[in-house]
Amino acid sequence: MKLGIIGTGKIIHEALPAMEPVKSIEKTAIFARPHSREKGEKLAVSYGISKVYTDYQQLLAEADIDCVYIGLVNSAHYSYAREALLAGRHVILEKPFTSTVAEAEDLAALAREKGLFIMEAVTVLHSDLFDKMKEAVGKLGPIKLAHANYSQFSSRYTNYKAGKVEPAFDPDLSGGALYDINLYNIQYLTALLGNPQKAEYFPNRGFNGIDTSGILIMTYPEFTVACTGAKDCDGPSGISLQGEDGYMKLDGKPNVPNSLYLEYIDPDHPELVESPSGGMDRAKLTFSYEAPEVHHRMTREFEDFARIVDTADAGEAEACINQTLNVMRVLEQARKGAGIRFGVDQD
Repeated sequence: MKLGIIGTGKIIHEALPAMEPVKSIEKTAIFARPHSREKGEKLAVSYGISKVYTDYQQLLAEADIDCVYIGLVNSAHYSYAREALLAGRHVILEKPFTSTVAEAEDLAALAREKGLFIMEAVTVLHSDLFDKMKEAVGKLGPIKLAHANYSQFSSRYTNYKAGKVEPAFDPDLSGGALYDINLYNIQYLTALLGNPQKAEYFPNRGFNGIDTSGILIMTYPEFTVACTGAKDCDGPSGISLQGEDGYMKLDGKPNVPNSLYLEYIDPDHPELVESPSGGMDRAKLTFSYEAPEVHHRMTREFEDFARIVDTADAGEAEACINQTLNVMRVLEQARKGAGIRFGVDQD
């Protein structure tokens, strides 16, 4: 995959070293806004990128690329991705995919019309631990409860409290805790449990109306899910799913989890015994899995994207965009229901 890098910000500084072991990716061009040209040139030298552009249309027209990776501010995702698709390039688009469902659906439709792939760069669906969760969820029996928590004090929150609004806390740029950090929880749980009937969000809001933390409730026909996301405080992060026949727990920040623990009833010993707490215990089987050491948390997703593009795997690309659309619908219903407005909103 010949890849054009779009942007020079923080996420690009993470993505480029993450791509280094992926030999199937050839980084051939990078786009920097004119005022960031020096940053682009330094990145090009450091990572062997052959050409630096400060004109996005020129890059799309003449660069030796078949795909772009867009790592810009959230509010720019839609317009830059649309231009790339119109120019006949596949797109890897950083999370959150877009600001609205309408934008996401338009990009998906355009990609299908053009015979191109557009995929969201969300690391949590590209890991060994998530693969294990998918294999294990069926052992839990009917799901009854699930909870996810991703809380970490943002490096930008101190500035925000002092009145300096950076993109992560700017509603005009589609910021906030729901789209930035709680999104990871939603990705896990919708991928494992399917789409909820309803999504409601209960945010803690800052002085400009943006959510600095909050709890999302997703309602399913037979159970309820709670997703906590915070950029204004820290806490014990992880994900747990409880079913009639067992439970599993992912420990650690959901985008860099440490381990997975699974406990479920032993089908060969279904008898109940009274527990010291006064409840009933069942014989159980257990399984523990430690996260393997990886080069970078983003490496696996780039391996997957390169394979999808190079092998023209339309089925896997379609599964990726469908998952993204599901998550976007949850995000928008929750955000608008809570009265959080982005700059792009028309209603």
